[in-house]
Amino acid sequence: MPNYQVNDDAVAQARKLIDAGTVDDRTEWSDAAPSADDGNARIEEHGWDGYAAWHLAVDPEANEETKKRYAFPYGDFSKVNRAALIHGKQRASQNGHDEVEQAFDDLLQRLDAKR
Repeated sequence: MPNYQVNDDAVAQARKLIDAGTVDDRTEWSDAAPSADDGNARIEEHGWDGYAAWHLAVDPEANEETKKRYAFPYGDFSKVNRAALIHGKQRASQNGHDEVEQAFDDLLQRLDAKR
């Protein structure tokens, strides 16, 4: 299992989006999660940094400029999805990624405080 690190740039972006109200608190994550093609389009338009900014964790052992390097998405490349925050927090908890779980929890609390 990868030893994920929190992607601080993604956390900062998610905070800004939440503070700006750029959130989706109605759509289930299974309906909002971006497809592989959506990810490819994001990379094509915004590069790897643009893709990485939507993932709260990085696998430092994975090759750079591969999707495998980035994990725990929190939105659909346009909005923070509340259900994604819940899903990510649960998945991180189940797999012992405590720092990633805490990042999700902080963002979820921030989003809920803004609602």
